[in-house]
Amino acid sequence: MPALFLNESDVRELLDMEAAIDLVEAAFRELASGQAQNVPRRRAQAPGIMLHTMSASAEYLGRIGWKSYTTTREGARFLVGLYDGTTGELLALIEADWLGQLRTGAASGVATEYMARPDSAVVGVIGTGTQARTQLKAVCTVRRIERIEVYGRDADRRAAFADEMSEYCGTQVEPVHSPDTAVAEKDIVITATSSRVPVFEGRSVDTGTHLNVIGSNFPQKSEIDAETIRRIDSIVCDSVEQCRIEAGDLIDAVDQGLTDWRLMHDLGDVVTGQQTGRAQPEHVTLFKSVGLAIQDVALATELLDRAIEEGMGQRLPF
Repeated sequence: MPALFLNESDVRELLDMEAAIDLVEAAFRELASGQAQNVPRRRAQAPGIMLHTMSASAEYLGRIGWKSYTTTREGARFLVGLYDGTTGELLALIEADWLGQLRTGAASGVATEYMARPDSAVVGVIGTGTQARTQLKAVCTVRRIERIEVYGRDADRRAAFADEMSEYCGTQVEPVHSPDTAVAEKDIVITATSSRVPVFEGRSVDTGTHLNVIGSNFPQKSEIDAETIRRIDSIVCDSVEQCRIEAGDLIDAVDQGLTDWRLMHDLGDVVTGQQTGRAQPEHVTLFKSVGLAIQDVALATELLDRAIEEGMGQRLPF
């Protein structure tokens, strides 16, 4: 049967955050159990453009697939390919901008469920882009959030973000005028920026805070400073293996002797109970996400099943 093409509108109609969190949690569980395999991202560069490729197999779903995307000054273009895990038949090509936003937010949702204090109610956000939106939605899905503060460099954008997310999350979001204000006295802190340098001072982090640090997946970039790392009691990664390649936040800290890769754990091991995400209420915990292809394959599989059931998408001539 010819492969099915799903565009961005199809993806937005077929999948929401609640479903994405369940799918991503299952993907991490199966990754830890050996029923899935993830291959870290590789990059190829030419003047003005970079190609990013990553792949994964999901034995538990009977699927194998890849995500490929380009980045230029004009933006990014994302595509996921999904194959039958037995025959190798191409099953679907999926536009994957919204899919990527969903799965990245969902991973932080899973981490928040296992690492943030159960009574967490106050959130600080640094960043007002598309990733910040799904990060916040995921946190509000797994915790009963009562107050949110957001900081972004552009006052108009942070005000617009606050208005939009107040409605999207059903919780009042207030813009604030400094990143340290957004971080101070928070139960959960989200950083989702494109910054190459730390975006807040670690001394602002309160006892018992959980941080979702997701903006950087290049070794030359870091959203958090040395003081933040010094205060962390537990570091969990979507993949320690991939963070060793891409997570500038952690690479710098290890190089400075502030932490060690052997002290960090995969989120899958936390989900399966092999490791603990939070040992004490007063601990400061950190989840570092760089994005895994297994998340894309898990969501793509569900999207394909739902699209077939709903009669959505376009059949391709191959």
